[in-house]
Amino acid sequence: MKLLWTSKAASDLARLHEFLAAVNRPAADRALQALVAAPERLLAHPRLGESVEGFEGREIRRLVVGAYELRYEVQANTIYLLRIWHSRESR
Repeated sequence: MKLLWTSKAASDLARLHEFLAAVNRPAADRALQALVAAPERLLAHPRLGESVEGFEGREIRRLVVGAYELRYEVQANTIYLLRIWHSRESR
């Protein structure tokens, strides 16, 4: 298995870090580290996250990391990290 970050997921990560860093830089750095490390667990357990309904023909799952939700897709030997949100964000 390999893990690939989409450009949207990378943008989400940067946006979330910038938002939190304006208030608490150490907390922003810790959140960033946790959000980067968490998807690595999926390499050994790609179906660790909960399945998300409404994506017929695709295997979309979500992994909750603290107050954040990571959406990802499993395809053959690749995991695509799609998006990252804070649980308080409207989406």
